[in-house]
Amino acid sequence: MNKINLANLPTRIVKLEKTSKRYNKNIYLKRDDFTGTEVSGNKVRKLEYAMAEALNNECDAIITTGALQSNHCRATAAVCAELGLECYLILMGEPNEIEGNLFLDYFLGANIYFENDVDSVSNKMETLFKDLKDKEKKPYIIPMGASNHIGTYGYINAYEEILKQEKDMNIEFDLISTPVGSGGTYGGLWYGDYINNKNKRILGFAVSETKEYFKETIVNILRELDKDIESFDTIEINDLYVGQGYGIATDDELEFYLEIGKNEGVIFDPCYTGKGFRGLLREIEKGNIKEENILFIHTGGLMGWTKEYIDRAYEIGKIKSRV
Repeated sequence: MNKINLANLPTRIVKLEKTSKRYNKNIYLKRDDFTGTEVSGNKVRKLEYAMAEALNNECDAIITTGALQSNHCRATAAVCAELGLECYLILMGEPNEIEGNLFLDYFLGANIYFENDVDSVSNKMETLFKDLKDKEKKPYIIPMGASNHIGTYGYINAYEEILKQEKDMNIEFDLISTPVGSGGTYGGLWYGDYINNKNKRILGFAVSETKEYFKETIVNILRELDKDIESFDTIEINDLYVGQGYGIATDDELEFYLEIGKNEGVIFDPCYTGKGFRGLLREIEKGNIKEENILFIHTGGLMGWTKEYIDRAYEIGKIKSRV
């Protein structure tokens, strides 16, 4: 599969020393939040393949979709600006503030449409595709999160990267864990493990939908990728830490992210990585994770700290400092 080089790769792997000691495990982070600045996070790995196909087909306009503060949409806008392509984003919801990733979408020159009805997004994308063709453009649609069999190659490649780093670090990870928001990252890691016959435990933590929804989504992606897969039984998605829903963080969750930041110097966002990493540690506490060497994929999301969360985190911080 063709790709173009957009990300700063390979991303480094670091051990969380204090957290490892506290939980009596060897807990590492793969810093895919270091893939770049404008393209920071896991989405650019997928865009390296999606954009290569768009350019190979001589497309000049990219259409994609995501939530208001979508990391994928921000990364797509940045890559389009770099490559000289028109960018069209259909964002789900209506903004209260122009901040975070939404601000950067505008900053990077994206054409932005808002859609309140989630079920209408696909129709909106198809309508926009036809309108652009009528204007003699050559549009290309990237699905939410670039999570299809093309984008999934980004994390097949990341899995191969991890295998090389294991050799360099003289360690073998028993478990690889990631947040799951659209399925492509998990699918790539699972398939990388499958074709390399490593039998690692690939554990995903849902940040929005149910484990049944994500398993079906991931299976569909993998079937596009490889029709000869006989069993998907080792796909493992935990949906116990979605909390109050996608993009919603409770005070307890925010307090957890603040604690990790102060202890390890690592910032998890309140939408994706925070929920996933919190789920991982809670499952260790429950005794549901027996593996010793654990790698968590930090998929980025710093811009997810919007004003609402900053204000709430500040108040929580003040309360803690008075105790």
